Amino acid sequence: MALLELVNKLRMILPHEAVLYEVEDLRPYECDGLSAYRALPLVVVLPHTEEQIIKILQLCHAMRTPVVARGAGTGLSGGALPHSQGVLLSLARLNQIVAIDPLARSARVQPGVRNLAISEAVAKYGLYYAPDPSSQIACSIGGNVAENSGGVHCLKYGLTVHNIVKLRIVMIDGEPLEIGGESLDSAGYDLLALMTGSEGMLGIVTEITVKLIPMPEKAQLVMAAFDDVIKAGNAVADVIGAGIIPAGMEMMDKITIHAVEEFLHAGYDLNAAAILLCESDGSAEEVADEIKHIHAIMQQSGATKISTSRDETERLRFWAGRKAAFPAAGRVSPDYYCMDGTIPRKRLADVLRGIEKLSQEYGLRCMNVFHAGDGNLHPLILYDANQAGELERTEEFGGKILEMCIHAGGTITGEHGVGMEKINQMCVQFGKGELEMFHAVKAAFDPMGLLNPGKAVPTLHRCAELGAMHVHRGEERFAELPRF
Repeated sequence: MALLELVNKLRMILPHEAVLYEVEDLRPYECDGLSAYRALPLVVVLPHTEEQIIKILQLCHAMRTPVVARGAGTGLSGGALPHSQGVLLSLARLNQIVAIDPLARSARVQPGVRNLAISEAVAKYGLYYAPDPSSQIACSIGGNVAENSGGVHCLKYGLTVHNIVKLRIVMIDGEPLEIGGESLDSAGYDLLALMTGSEGMLGIVTEITVKLIPMPEKAQLVMAAFDDVIKAGNAVADVIGAGIIPAGMEMMDKITIHAVEEFLHAGYDLNAAAILLCESDGSAEEVADEIKHIHAIMQQSGATKISTSRDETERLRFWAGRKAAFPAAGRVSPDYYCMDGTIPRKRLADVLRGIEKLSQEYGLRCMNVFHAGDGNLHPLILYDANQAGELERTEEFGGKILEMCIHAGGTITGEHGVGMEKINQMCVQFGKGELEMFHAVKAAFDPMGLLNPGKAVPTLHRCAELGAMHVHRGEERFAELPRF
């Protein structure tokens, strides 16, 4: 395929300045938030209407040119890594809030709208959009759909899939479709759930109808410090076991606490080995009762210090520290590698011990920060890419963490997606039959495999090669972990 032929045909669809192909113009798009993996696309296109997207996809389909969609580029799994022989389709210019219906508690938005911008736009109606990833100030709602993003409040309010009702998508051949509906349920297969978390491999999302919920009358946060990470992990299970579903429940270890406190001065206890943030929201009476119970549980679980937010400013400051954990890692290490495994809550203490053991084995520090309430771990492996072999050692360490999550009864991703980063671990989690089913779904939507090729779902050949390299001599993997 001639580059200039592709560029000329794309410029018949878009203004010349919206078709980029010079190397210096492509550089800003060479990676997403996982900067360890980089590639330059042939072309970057910047459409601002669905009609333009339809024509771009029709052209790429006819020319058999791969297409990788990109939102805000904040993803952490390499899901938006460009294809070297393909088109990078940026959705950043589709950034309009199309309509707000406060009575129906919904909003129609384009995929390039920032997550936080939705809540800002509907705040005057006493409403907000619940999923709140740590990158919500920058990440796009289209990217949230692609990865089925969550956030610190997903324990109570759910992931993206639980907070959208309808999608408008364009298939690889340019056919537009609407899936889902604004009624409580819709007939046929649940294509809305299938599309959410599909990482741009099945279609291009051009409009999302999101659910909005009323702002709670009151929200209050308990911050509990522990002298042992395992005690904090056990406290999580104790809270949930008592029948309490917090609005959010987050945990940070000592390295993270110090990094965040230096970065943001959130008011965290620097003597703590771990901090647990546990929020209650609802009516004033409900919150007062729940906070009382949470205090008692934290004390019984061995908390050394317990603080409760006195006002909204303090509550937001406590949360700001947690949401700044990833950028704060730059204070203690030149580079970090963020993992995203999910485990059953009752396995939390065991897996934390396992991560510490792996950290010692690989000689790499690890910051533990995660959505404790639903067992979604975000270990940040600290490394220096300038040191020969350290990135490779880090990737191997990260892979072992994900395999440990699988063997503990969990999964390799909670909200960051598989992308390029975790594709080998898919071979560990799923068998031949399941992978064949994934490929059949992909083929039904994209028979030629042009949308985001090489991501998320490994080929059976790749898994066979990987299996041949991982022979464990009959030893049980992670034998120290309790089994179901």
